[in-house]
Amino acid sequence: MKKTRTEDFLQLSLKQRLLEGLLIVSGALALFLFLALWTHHPALSIKPSLNIAGRWGDRLAHFFFNSFGSLAYLFPVLLLYGGWQCFKGRFSSLSFSYPFLALRLVGFITIFIAACGLAALHSTHTTPGYTPGGQLGNLITRSFIVQFNVVGSTLFLLALLLASTTLATGFSWLNIIDKISSHIAVLPGKIAEKIKKLIILSMRKGASEKNKSRVNTFSKTEATNISNNKISSQFNPIINSPLPNTEIIHHNPLSIKPYSSPTTISNKKNTTESSLPSLTLLDPVEKLNKEGYTRDELEQLSRDVELRLKDFGIQVQVVAVHPGPVVTRFEMQPAAGIKVSRITGLAKDLARSLSVVSVRIVEVIPGKSVIGLEVPNKHREIVRLSEILSSTAYQHARSPLSLALGKDIAGHPVIVDLGKMPHLLVAGTTGSGKSVGLNAMLLSILYKATPLQVRLIMIDPKMLELAIYEGIPHLLAPVVTDMKEAANALRWCVAEMERRYKLMAHLGVRNLAGYNQKIQEANDKKQPLNNPLWNPEQVDKAETLEHLPYIIVLIDEFADMMMVVGKKVEELIARIAQKARAAGIHLILATQRPSVDVITGLIKANIPTRISFQVSSKIDSRTILDQQGAEQLLGHGDMLYLAPGTGVPIRVHGAFVADQEVHQVVSALKKSAIPDYILDLTHTNLSEGGDLDFLDNNSSEKDVLYDQAVQIVVETRRASISSIQRRLKIGYNRAARLMEDMEKAGLVSAMESNGNREILIPDRLNE
Repeated sequence: MKKTRTEDFLQLSLKQRLLEGLLIVSGALALFLFLALWTHHPALSIKPSLNIAGRWGDRLAHFFFNSFGSLAYLFPVLLLYGGWQCFKGRFSSLSFSYPFLALRLVGFITIFIAACGLAALHSTHTTPGYTPGGQLGNLITRSFIVQFNVVGSTLFLLALLLASTTLATGFSWLNIIDKISSHIAVLPGKIAEKIKKLIILSMRKGASEKNKSRVNTFSKTEATNISNNKISSQFNPIINSPLPNTEIIHHNPLSIKPYSSPTTISNKKNTTESSLPSLTLLDPVEKLNKEGYTRDELEQLSRDVELRLKDFGIQVQVVAVHPGPVVTRFEMQPAAGIKVSRITGLAKDLARSLSVVSVRIVEVIPGKSVIGLEVPNKHREIVRLSEILSSTAYQHARSPLSLALGKDIAGHPVIVDLGKMPHLLVAGTTGSGKSVGLNAMLLSILYKATPLQVRLIMIDPKMLELAIYEGIPHLLAPVVTDMKEAANALRWCVAEMERRYKLMAHLGVRNLAGYNQKIQEANDKKQPLNNPLWNPEQVDKAETLEHLPYIIVLIDEFADMMMVVGKKVEELIARIAQKARAAGIHLILATQRPSVDVITGLIKANIPTRISFQVSSKIDSRTILDQQGAEQLLGHGDMLYLAPGTGVPIRVHGAFVADQEVHQVVSALKKSAIPDYILDLTHTNLSEGGDLDFLDNNSSEKDVLYDQAVQIVVETRRASISSIQRRLKIGYNRAARLMEDMEKAGLVSAMESNGNREILIPDRLNE
């Protein structure tokens, strides 16, 4: 066996050396013939030594010019072309055969016959002393003109030239026609788009110049009158360029007015009159001349995939190829009896044999009976957020909770609605693009919704990622970095959720959209609705109901908050995830450690929508997606999006947004309006409601219901948490803490194995 391998290696090495020698010889001959033709002149034939190629070169040049005219210069090119093709292996043993060689030879001979004839018919350029097409061209011309005249001879020879070119080189004229027609087909659309952009730019410039002229014509007295008419200040309009017919909105920021109640959301003018930022704040799309796989390369890759799998004993056939901006998907049809699990287990071996970083095998493609193999491209395209936000899909999205994720493997923009999810769980290791993806989601909301429509609560334990958004008018509170304050913010969300449900129940609507529609209809009729939850003991005059915005709670590092606060936050999040959809409150949870102690079963059951960036292991992938595959992603924004109600994730290449772009958008939003914070949102004390627990472990010692709970236990002689919960109408957590305090005080015993407790206080205390 060793002798056979050595002989094969020597034979292959010898063949390679011979091909290199053939390339060098053909190049030398081509150069020699070109120099002979270039320095030949009929008048110098008496002195052939003046030809740079000598006597033999002069004779060869005379022969070629006399036979083929000016087309003699094609012979050096053909020599070099033939040597290069042999060196590249185009004439290898797989494709070499005598009929194949004969067809190529016939094609080259026919090319010279047709070209010489056309040159003799129409060429005016001649080599001194020779005819344009040489003797061969003259012979063909005399024969064809007699039979077909000039026009007929031209058509016949031209068709013969095109057909012989295809026969000799394999060149397809139909592909050229298809490419030209496809470019011509999209040309009117591109022209119309450019004209539209020019019109929009001219209108924008005209409007800005008009505003400047108006401002310059104001006098000091007019400015004084304007200030007296309650116009405090005026900002330059911000125009959202990609949206047509966008109104120019002037902003009148007011000072911060704190909320009178932590469970009331009021929409002041300083936040509602904020306009959408302009797309010019984002970096434009870079048009790089990076070519992807060519058609020949894709065909070669398809054959390589089939051969590699055949080496492992798996017979497949590549039936379709879908090139994309980052990866290329090969759709494979396995032979009968081939299990998908066999192919899935060969992912690393395929990546090694194809010389790529990693490959991903898609076991199920909806609507097709094939298997997908996703291979990274040679040149990865950068998906800019500005390109996604300017797409038709994003502009036509009506929901203010539209999230721009990026592009799918086919290059189409992926726009999803957070309102339909209704909550989102994001996971990914460091460097996978998770933070950039969150920034892209936030900016897509800020470009779609005003503070009247969407308000944000941001929790950032790392104090770095979300601090950049401090001061934007969409925030309900400053960015939360302390975990105890974060738990209070979640408590406020639960209380706000309950308040909204009570309001919707009184109005007879099922969701926040129906509630806002009723409020709008009442305001249009000049009959505003009063707050049905009005308590005359707390407020003298009943408040009117106002428009309620959607609330998005974004937690950047969920694992850190779980470590600090623990089980209490998990229960709050579970309660919000279960009920808050109709109330318009939505969660976005992100973590870089998707372990089961962080993403618990309770959270996963209530958050069906997940996004996984690159993770470190199959276990983490199963934790976040309930299936493997995320460990095979490429990083840098490459993600798998699992939509609600589906079990097959979609591969998305995340949109890239730089920190500089985020700073520019945030600065524009800060100039447009001043935030209206709920100042006590992170310091909520909801003991009166009785629904929520407290962070402080000693808070139950101060609980006003402690004495009543002891009295209930003494009267009923039952140390039951559920009985305290029912009698006092409080939450389970609060009742459990009251029971724990009674245990510490020695009033009841610790819980036994059957779950019961013994009452240690005598009956005489009941007297």
